[in-house]
Formats: sequence, C-alpha cells, structure tokens
Amino acid sequence: MSALTRQLSGTRETLQAFTRRVHVPWLGEVAVPPPDRLTYYAGIGALAAFQVIEWPLALVITAGHLLADQHLSGLAKGLGEALQSA
Repeated sequence: MSALTRQLSGTRETLQAFTRRVHVPWLGEVAVPPPDRLTYYAGIGALAAFQVIEWPLALVITAGHLLADQHLSGLAKGLGEALQSA
C-alpha cells in the first residue's frame, strides 16, 4: 500500500468518524458537522446576534461553508472509491 493510499484511506476513516447523524422529527436524519465546525457556526450566529454582522450576511457565509463542506467530502469520497477500485 502506497503512502498516498494510506493517507486517503485515513481521510475516509476520519470522514466516517466525524459523520454523525441525528434523527430530527419532521426532518428525518440530519448530518451533524464536527465540533470545530459547530463552533464556527456558533461564532457566526453570535456575531449576528450581537449585530456585528447582519443576518443575511451570516446566512450567506454559513450557506457557503455548508456547500463547500459537502463538495469537499463528496470529492474525497469519490477519490477514495476510485483508488479502492484501482
């Protein structure tokens, strides 16, 4: 096993370890981000609550980070699957 394969395998295991799902009534299963990301989102919420930034800006920043996280985790998953099949 090459160093790259070991590193990507570790990345996949890390993604699986930090992917927690919680059942929310009326919404179904919702993925919960890792604690460091939750802290970031709480910080954005606190800035908006204290009116340091406006609510629309906080929503745009949060939505952008959520979309980027989804894209990067999907990219890592696809790369890991491609390396496993090779």
